[in-house]
Amino acid sequence: MRFSSPAHRFPAARLVLGILLVALTLLGACRASGPATPARTVAAFFNKYEKRPGFHTTEWSASLLQRLALVKAANLFGGSDLTNAITGIRAARALTFAPTSTRALDLSQQGLLNEATGLLQAEKYAPLSAANSSGGNYNSVIRTSGDRVSELVATGTLPNAADSFVLVQVEGNFTRAQAEALAKVLPQVVQQTGQ
Repeated sequence: MRFSSPAHRFPAARLVLGILLVALTLLGACRASGPATPARTVAAFFNKYEKRPGFHTTEWSASLLQRLALVKAANLFGGSDLTNAITGIRAARALTFAPTSTRALDLSQQGLLNEATGLLQAEKYAPLSAANSSGGNYNSVIRTSGDRVSELVATGTLPNAADSFVLVQVEGNFTRAQAEALAKVLPQVVQQTGQ
C-alpha cells in the first residue's frame, strides 16, 4: 500500500497553503517598511516622530499672557509686522531632534530633512524669501489662502547639535510681510523653548 501526503491528494489545499504563505510574507514586508514610509502631511510627520527617542515636541499656546509678553518683546525688537504676526497666531509647535543613540543617528542620516522637504513640495507649499536669520539657517515655506498666509512651516537644524533637525509649524492669519518677520525669529524661539 502506498501512502501519499495530504498535499498530493488535495491540490487545492496546496494552492491555498501557497497563497497563505505569500500573503503572510507580504504582510511582514508591509509591517517592516511601516516606520520608513514617508509622512504625507505635516501633522502626519509630527505623529510619526514625536514619541521616538531623540525627538522633543513643543507646543506654544496662544494664551493671552504669553501673547502680551511676545507682543511687548516684538514692539521692542521687531516692529509692527512681527507684533501683528504674533497676534495672528492660532497654533504653533516645533519638533526638534538631536540623536541620542546609534539608531537615532541612523534615522537622521537616512534623511529626516529630505522627508520633510519632500512632503512640503508634494503639498505645494510656496517658498518664503526670509528664511535666513542670525539664530540659524531655516528654510521657510508658506501655504496661502488668497493674499493671506494661513500656515508657515520651517525646517532647519539646532545650533551646535550635529545631525539635528527642526520642523516648526505656525498656523494663523498673516500677510506675507508678517510671515517673513515671524520666520526671522523662529530660530531664536526654538532655541529658547525647544530643548
